Amino acid sequence: MKTKQYIFLVLIAVSALSIAARHALKAEDLVGTWKYMISDVPEQYQTGSFVFEQKDNKTVGYVDSGEKNEMKELTAEQGKVTFTTESQNGAFKYSFTQTGDTLTGTVASQYGDFAIKAVRQAK
Repeated sequence: MKTKQYIFLVLIAVSALSIAARHALKAEDLVGTWKYMISDVPEQYQTGSFVFEQKDNKTVGYVDSGEKNEMKELTAEQGKVTFTTESQNGAFKYSFTQTGDTLTGTVASQYGDFAIKAVRQAK
């Protein structure tokens, strides 16, 4: 009887892990161009795009807001995406939650924290 319970518990654990793995966010899932909108900032800083690319089996990217700023410390784990950039206006830390083709979160800077939303563009 204990063997049947053990096998049943193992099957449940394997099923749960399979479901979690299927929904896990991987950095390569970001590849593409994402248009963003930042709230409560001057008009010239409200929009731009994120470009995520696959290079040498690694996801890299840049923020294009009139000038290209390389993404540093890019991570994508368990539905969370984070990276930093630097420009003439200072350092910026981006933190997102990904839901399908939408990233929602905040961008933190010396000027404060601002709401940001990005949507993946069609290829």
